[in-house]
Amino acid sequence: MKKVKYIEVEGNTVEEAIEKALRELKLPRNRVKIESLTEEKKGLFGMAGEKPAKIRVSVIESK
Repeated sequence: MKKVKYIEVEGNTVEEAIEKALRELKLPRNRVKIESLTEEKKGLFGMAGEKPAKIRVSVIESK
């Protein structure tokens, strides 16, 4: 049985969340699968912060 390793990360944008996840996992982008769970929502007057983006990043197992 294969153990799936993943983390869920939030950021002001999807790209920021991806960067955080890659730093935390210490892996390059080509070694992970990225799923967007929620997009960020802008606050009043387009300011960031009303609702953060949330992603799930899974490690791609090497054979």
